[in-house]
Amino acid sequence: MLRKSATSQFRHVGQPAGHRLCRGATARTGTVTRVNLRAVEARVLAVAPWLLALSVLGHLVMVTFQQKMTMVDLMVYRNASPEIFTGQLYDWRLREFSDQFALPFTYPPFAALVFVPLSVVSWTVARWFWQLVSLACLWWLVRCALRLIAKSTGSTADVGDVGDVDPDLWRRRAMLWTGLSVWIEPVRTTLNYGQINLVLAAVLLATMASRRASLAGLGVGVTAGIKLTPAISGLYFLVTRRFAAAAWSVAAFLLTVGLGYLVTPGQSNRFWFQLLGDATRVGPVGSAINQSLRGALSRTLGYDVDSGLPWLLAVAVSAVLLGWALRAALRVGDTLAGIVAVQIFGLLVSPISWSHHWVWMVPGLMWLLYGRARGHRLVAWTAGLWVLAVGSYLISFLLKAQPSIWIIPRPWYFSALGWVYPACGLLTLVAVAVGLRARTSSDQQAAATVSSA
Repeated sequence: MLRKSATSQFRHVGQPAGHRLCRGATARTGTVTRVNLRAVEARVLAVAPWLLALSVLGHLVMVTFQQKMTMVDLMVYRNASPEIFTGQLYDWRLREFSDQFALPFTYPPFAALVFVPLSVVSWTVARWFWQLVSLACLWWLVRCALRLIAKSTGSTADVGDVGDVDPDLWRRRAMLWTGLSVWIEPVRTTLNYGQINLVLAAVLLATMASRRASLAGLGVGVTAGIKLTPAISGLYFLVTRRFAAAAWSVAAFLLTVGLGYLVTPGQSNRFWFQLLGDATRVGPVGSAINQSLRGALSRTLGYDVDSGLPWLLAVAVSAVLLGWALRAALRVGDTLAGIVAVQIFGLLVSPISWSHHWVWMVPGLMWLLYGRARGHRLVAWTAGLWVLAVGSYLISFLLKAQPSIWIIPRPWYFSALGWVYPACGLLTLVAVAVGLRARTSSDQQAAATVSSA
């Protein structure tokens, strides 16, 4: 029933006016065979619940038996957090599982307060709790992205659980892409390391899209108080003129800072006025795992570019592309495109953006596949490149290929491959701008045709 219903919806929805359907073609005796990728998806959706179940089961089996799944970042969160009460939070190091870099606690004091409850339960309870929460947040991230897409398309056949003639279609899409995303590199490494990325991304996407200024601002402010990088989200509020949400985010962030000072003024002073901005304390800037512009430029030039001229020029280019993308997204009211563009910009310009920080490519991929500009050639190519980049585990290969995490110079081909996430991120900003502009132009031409008929 679903297969027939979903396939018929694909025929009804079709493609935005003026856009070509994504298609695969093979030459055969002078003819071209067109493959409707949406029809293929419809068949896969029929077994989406099974795919999700098998994917989650496979992951949980790995949690149970995989010895290499050390969850070292979760271990840092759990073991370091009680040190906030001893005054040793930023002197503590995790020396197990890391022969080249003893891992410090790099977040603000407020984050340590958030993680303290993990220290009062056993390691087994903590790791299983964290894995289940992370999986739930992955599903929520995909679901929120698809809901925003469904609302933005404006078609009765594309509004999911807010009016779709077949809401089961969008639920199954969420199941399908949650199951598949478990095995792509940014998500896989987030789960393996026990990182907080999926939790933060899920909270941010859900709250930033809220119409309630207080909820939107609190989501950004509190997550920024935990890991700083979500603070870039405030840019979205300013561009969209949601000044009340921006004010709420500032207030919430200052509250987290104040709580840190209330508990430990000395360590708060040390973090905010001594440690903040020292990227080398977070980790090796030139390692292949750092997929920021600074990391990619440093590997290309053979030295840490820091905040020098090469980095400033790259940031300027990224800012121009961000403005272009945001302008296109705001013109058509595409919330997801705007949020994803801002988050990708944040990943690009941050001194450190480990490969597992790029979980934002998951909602980005959803937009490329199902958003308003779906089917545009550049949008389709960008989606394909992202799938290749995160499905190939290229960063993991590059990590093994480098002799040390501290050695920046490397062969040119490794440096070139090390641009994979920043390059895809920049291309995504261009795809948002070009794809939405083409869609708007097509819609206007279609409206003119109808009015003149």
